[in-house]
Amino acid sequence: MKKKSINSLEPFDEKGKCLNVVVETPKGSRVKYAYDMESGFFILSKALPEGMVFPFNFGFVPNTLAPDGDPLDVLVLNEEPLISGCLLKVRPIAIIKATQRENGGKPIRNDRVIGEAIGKETPPEYQSLELEKQTISQIEFFFTAYNKLYGKKFKVVGTGGPQKAMEIVRQAVKLQRKKNEK
Repeated sequence: MKKKSINSLEPFDEKGKCLNVVVETPKGSRVKYAYDMESGFFILSKALPEGMVFPFNFGFVPNTLAPDGDPLDVLVLNEEPLISGCLLKVRPIAIIKATQRENGGKPIRNDRVIGEAIGKETPPEYQSLELEKQTISQIEFFFTAYNKLYGKKFKVVGTGGPQKAMEIVRQAVKLQRKKNEK
């Protein structure tokens, strides 16, 4: 069997019904980790202030490129914290379209796919989690406060359901392929 690294993972599972997602930062962590494409290791990105933690597992879809220059972000809604580097099958349930601005600069799109982890034995079509408006508000509040700490401004410019989330993922796949062709 051929071994694969994170950099060679496909964005979608074999059947194309869910996303492959790599966890960077576990739920409940005060430390943000980031995957380093060059070394293949997870590196310490920053520590959050006392009392602030990531309220969900935070990761990315491999082989995608978002407008901010990073792989497309994914927030995984599940009960337990997962380890950095964990590969998950995730069913997208929503998208938060957002802009992020540093020090008064030009706003850059920095969308967040929201999804739920799917167990290995559970077909995606049997999963059914609905995203409540209160959850979206909490996510918006977290990212607004988080970015403010680092001199950035985070603004939600829209939301969408599973189809819109998949559309954003497909756009990020196209951007990455275009970059790879250069």
